Amino acid sequence: MFDYIKGVLVNKSFPYCTVECGNIGYLLLVNQRTLNNIGNIDEEIKIYTKLIHKEDNMTLCGFKNREDRVIFDILTSVSGIGTKVAFALLDEFETSELINAVIEENHRLISKTKGVGAKMAQKIVLELKDKLIKANTATEIISSKIQNTKISNETITQAQTILQSLGYNQNEYEKALETALKKLEKDDAQELLKEVLQLLSIF
Repeated sequence: MFDYIKGVLVNKSFPYCTVECGNIGYLLLVNQRTLNNIGNIDEEIKIYTKLIHKEDNMTLCGFKNREDRVIFDILTSVSGIGTKVAFALLDEFETSELINAVIEENHRLISKTKGVGAKMAQKIVLELKDKLIKANTATEIISSKIQNTKISNETITQAQTILQSLGYNQNEYEKALETALKKLEKDDAQELLKEVLQLLSIF
């Protein structure tokens, strides 16, 4: 229903914030990380949204980044994971950290999140890994544009697949990926993805 709201932040009171746009104040449910990084009162902000419609109420959730919303959607598609647990995971981990833990099948790390036990962590790993690395789309290696890169094609392919799983197309992420490849000195998938996501928030 709403992709994002761009307006003035008028209130921050965990777990909610209020954004005024067109003389309407939108009350959004957010996690602590989003609240900390969304901006200051009276500043214009852009916040991505997700409308959750249940029988007895409707809730508009807010996210600092589009990829956080995508991960939230994937998390809440797992049986037994609701808004509270999904937000707890997004508070515990940055997007790139959570993705890396899933791909490495590090369910023990994920289980340290409040409200997430060992069995649920294993279920998260199983279902998220499948959705993240089996995207039904082709990736094109762009490392040929980068001279003397120390990053392997496998790492680049993994980053591209995950970026596409998060809803980015190649035209959107290509510049950020090229810039990140020039900066990094170590063949590390998590660091590459983290750098690209940070650049995408700037570009």
